[in-house]
Amino acid sequence: MSICLHEATLHSVGLRQDTKVYELLSGQFVNRYFILSNVGTRRLMAFPEVVGFDTCQCMLPPTEAALEHLFPSGGGEADILTILRGGLNYPVEEACFRNGIRVGNIHFVSCERIIENQIITGLEIKYEKLRITRDRTLIIGDIIATGDTLRLCLDQVVDRFRRGGGSIRKIIFFTIGGTRAIELMEKKTEEIRRIFPEFEGFECFFYEGIFTVYESAGATGINVPDIDFGWKGGVVAPEFRRYVLDHPYSILEKCIIYDGGARRYEIPVHFREVLEYWEGIRSRAARIDPAKLAGEKLGYEEPLSFEQWLAVNRFEELKDNSLSALWADETEFLKKASALPLESIATQRIQSIKTNLQQYE
Repeated sequence: MSICLHEATLHSVGLRQDTKVYELLSGQFVNRYFILSNVGTRRLMAFPEVVGFDTCQCMLPPTEAALEHLFPSGGGEADILTILRGGLNYPVEEACFRNGIRVGNIHFVSCERIIENQIITGLEIKYEKLRITRDRTLIIGDIIATGDTLRLCLDQVVDRFRRGGGSIRKIIFFTIGGTRAIELMEKKTEEIRRIFPEFEGFECFFYEGIFTVYESAGATGINVPDIDFGWKGGVVAPEFRRYVLDHPYSILEKCIIYDGGARRYEIPVHFREVLEYWEGIRSRAARIDPAKLAGEKLGYEEPLSFEQWLAVNRFEELKDNSLSALWADETEFLKKASALPLESIATQRIQSIKTNLQQYE
């Protein structure tokens, strides 16, 4: 199944608790896909210095707003499925409590990498705790890059529910994730409905954007294919585009999330990864084309007309008077990008990250 995002457009749903809610619409979609933009997640995804418990707190307001959007009258009941360990980053239990949603069960599935000779050769389920009942709504939070972890976990959970005489009614999913999530969820909806005909599908909420994964090492030669998130070909909330543009070092970061698990639970590991990236930028600065790097980060390499820019970003249906100013500022940034002092920027970032790392070592 191939899902073409070029046929999708972003629509504003409204503002809930200072969170802007968008829905990505396409005649191809079986499921519903939303983008949430909030000052907390904008800060989280623009600054790798946001770590530990603060990462969870940044995600709580938009998560609460999303559930309020789905359950406007409050109440309701759902189960939480936590995919260890990344799923622990998502404050879905607290958000349910604040919205008066009764959590009937909390399920756990541990999906771990199989590493042989320092090479990842596959994934395996090593632990699960599932209480099988009928007609369940599952709430899940996890990072989705390639979607391999989610695919394996869903296969496991659906099979266990089938064999145990249970059933799944709906899946509400929260993710810092990429476009591959859409293709995966569309396919999984077809598969799950063959097992549970009453399955209503997925309601998926992306924080700040539906990103893409790098297919190569990128303009810096540092990015990791199929792991690091980028903007090109994705759908990024206007508020996040503006926020990053107002903090120009942020647009040069390796990725909008780095390793989410390490960032929350192994903070020194996270900071060393950020440090390694910026040290790589400094050592390669003379060989990196700043203009090409800026275009790669913005998602388009040549200045575009306003109409072209709207189409590339799927903004054609948005009635937002600030978009023209955002387009003009991005265009100006792209035109001036060749003068970006990458070595100097990298030196400043290295000093800042080292200072932060000292607090955790």
